[in-house]
Amino acid sequence: MIENKKEFKLISKKNPRSLLPNALTIFGVCLGLSSIKFAIDLNYQIAVIAIGFAAILDTLDGRVARLIKGASKVGKELDSLTDVISFGVAPSFIMYFWAINEIGKFGWMFVLIYTVCCALRLARFNLTTIEENESWKINFFEGVPSPAAAGLVLLPLILSLSGLVQLENTAIISSAVILVTSILMVSKIPTYSLKRIIIPRHSTIFLLLGIGVYLSLLIFYTFQTLLFTGLIYIALIPISFFHYKSKNKRVSVINNSEQEDEDVL
Repeated sequence: MIENKKEFKLISKKNPRSLLPNALTIFGVCLGLSSIKFAIDLNYQIAVIAIGFAAILDTLDGRVARLIKGASKVGKELDSLTDVISFGVAPSFIMYFWAINEIGKFGWMFVLIYTVCCALRLARFNLTTIEENESWKINFFEGVPSPAAAGLVLLPLILSLSGLVQLENTAIISSAVILVTSILMVSKIPTYSLKRIIIPRHSTIFLLLGIGVYLSLLIFYTFQTLLFTGLIYIALIPISFFHYKSKNKRVSVINNSEQEDEDVL
């Protein structure tokens, strides 16, 4: 009796172009794991920067895959695994070593809660399907995505590294941030999906100018810039919620109107 075995191939012969996006994804998981090592060595600045680069690669790998038509099933699964490690395990470990280990077993409990919520959020994302008549929903995530959640969890550490404020009770504050972020990840609160943004050609010059200014600030004022980026994202959460509700209501009215017209005919 011959058994049919599916052979695992990182690079498909039919689609060798998947090598580049998969390589970016693997590099991202290496950065995530390395950030834990940096945290163990008390080098929290590099640990945060490593997570930041992992987030950039997470954005790029999907875009590159679509651009060069190198998307693959392996790449999709690899991306989810990378997200759990780089934006689930790594940020919680960093915060544990930095502050929340001070509250003992409860600190480790928050690490577990955050990591499990990250895994659940990614599992739900992989199973999410969008109906053809609801294509506008592709511009929104359901809950806070894991890369953004990693940034939110690291905000107390980033605030401390920025030197703008001297935090007290860091363990309590960090634990509260981890708990709230965990809830936001598994919630159904709609948040903006920046991966699907399409920039008009005439606005490209302004986009490049904005990126240049942002990168300059990031180089010279790294943690201050990361801090304000996080605060801006937090401010966008309620805006995206009401935008989603408004859009959904408008589409529902149009669909009901079309249904009534069909009934009349």
